[in-house]
Amino acid sequence: MRFLLRPQSSPLSEASGLSAAVIGPRSLPRVCDPSSIPTHRSRARSARELRYNPCSSGKRFRMPNYQDGMEVRAGVEVAGMSDVGCQRQTNEDRYGYWEPSSDAEFEGKGRLAVVADGMGGHEGGQDASRIAVDAIQQLYATSRGDDPQALLTAAFHEAHARIHQFAAKHPELQGMGTTATAIVLRANRLYYCHIGDSRLYLVRGGRITRLTRDHSYVGSLVENGFITSEEAETHPQRHILMAALGAGQEFSPESPEHPIPLESGDVLLLCTDGLWGLVADEELAQTVAGMRPAEACRALIGLAKERGGHDNITVQVLRLD
Repeated sequence: MRFLLRPQSSPLSEASGLSAAVIGPRSLPRVCDPSSIPTHRSRARSARELRYNPCSSGKRFRMPNYQDGMEVRAGVEVAGMSDVGCQRQTNEDRYGYWEPSSDAEFEGKGRLAVVADGMGGHEGGQDASRIAVDAIQQLYATSRGDDPQALLTAAFHEAHARIHQFAAKHPELQGMGTTATAIVLRANRLYYCHIGDSRLYLVRGGRITRLTRDHSYVGSLVENGFITSEEAETHPQRHILMAALGAGQEFSPESPEHPIPLESGDVLLLCTDGLWGLVADEELAQTVAGMRPAEACRALIGLAKERGGHDNITVQVLRLD
């Protein structure tokens, strides 16, 4: 069981001087639909194929087409995949990819990718991640404007509001929420918006850089020098979040001060904690550097499951041509 917290005075933080208060349980992620999208350059390739599940004693599972075979324009190769893992009965992760059908709109909006990891119990987590991804994609796709960062931020606020509205209509789901990490690629510039402990990485020249912070209790302990990164990996409160969509009335999603320039060959990796909690950053970098995105997604999820797969596992990989 995991917990979602928001900043507030609490006995939990007396020893460290940090503040947090439990506002709801977090059962682990769900996947909108276990799905896979291998697409290369301007032609999307569907992946209706059976894959071996190392946690299920020979059982196999089907991965349906991602985004119904949406075509992806030249300039990037993208793949996404999600798996329930080895210990969960449901998948509360969700992910999505979108780009406009119109070339003129594409020049202004670029490409959008998002991952979310729901929490708040079995049904609450599934609904929260679904609402978040749907809202972010819908708002970004339909809003007017030429500032991707402003559009992303507005989409996050709308997702936050929709989760609150849904919880108000379903009192049994009070405390539901979700992490969310969304990126926009436009004209070789990266924009992103982030809250929670899903992650965004940039891999360039074989070196990996984490672009987002973990909005978690243990993450705050590390940032403030109370524990080391190594100690955080086994800390008993490492699953406690301090910020998420749907948590509290106000929130401030993380975003870069300026768009990040990208180069040919750069790889962007978005994932939930079911992956990065079991696969080290260096292993992530080596895998995406040596494989095409679809192969890398399968390999990374397989590696996490071989190591126990205690959580749902979701990853998207985008490689710039």
